[in-house]
Amino acid sequence: MKTEAFDVVVVGGGAAGMAAALGVGNHGLNVAIVEREEVLGGILLQCIHNGFGLHRFKEELTGPEYAERSLEEVDASENIKVFLETTVVEINEEDDQKTVVTYSSQNNVVALTARAVILAAGCRERNRGNIGIPGGRPAGVFTAGLAQRLVNIEGYIPGKEAVIVGSGDIGLIMARRLSWVGVKVKAVVEIMPYPSGLTRNIVQCLHDYDIPLYLSHSITKIHGGDRVDRVTISPLEDGVRDTDKSFDIDCDTLLFSLGLIP
Repeated sequence: MKTEAFDVVVVGGGAAGMAAALGVGNHGLNVAIVEREEVLGGILLQCIHNGFGLHRFKEELTGPEYAERSLEEVDASENIKVFLETTVVEINEEDDQKTVVTYSSQNNVVALTARAVILAAGCRERNRGNIGIPGGRPAGVFTAGLAQRLVNIEGYIPGKEAVIVGSGDIGLIMARRLSWVGVKVKAVVEIMPYPSGLTRNIVQCLHDYDIPLYLSHSITKIHGGDRVDRVTISPLEDGVRDTDKSFDIDCDTLLFSLGLIP
């Protein structure tokens, strides 16, 4: 097994991973960034809306622009080595030395030794299974982040008529994004009595496109065979579903914007 020695290994090459590597590298330590994708940038690459960079670069940037600025700094550092298309399969520790075992199709198995390991591997989205919505398992059900990647990176439109569960910022931004590519967003459903996203996103992504926001409502059933064809929505009164006032919305696409789990 090939071995390379560093002071620090950073697992994950998104915004946090690059910032951590730069912070360590600027203090004269040798750093490795291990990233499973083909390029650095992480989730930034699919966030084509603006709003990034105001604090760090003092100007408003899109996600890919922010990633490019950070990547330029990484490339300019003599103390950072990047391992792309590389997966961490094991982390061991012995006598205060960490060993990060990695695999890639190009380099096969490489062990990276370090005095410290920084985990910047991002989050996963909460999905349907986390909230236990009854019904079958038809196609057309996505997390908002996956739908964002399909549209912005892969170039696919997930459906024609969509309902979004959760008023988090990713879901709100995807309501606007789907509208731009011709998808009819028929509702955003929020279980809380108030929206969870930024006010500007409520205005710019929902109000500007006449997309209804149902507060204190929840999805109680997903209908459909091979693909979702409608969802049942119930209002909540004092936190209890009032099924007598339930109603259906026809759709072929359902997105979940329910927050992130590290």
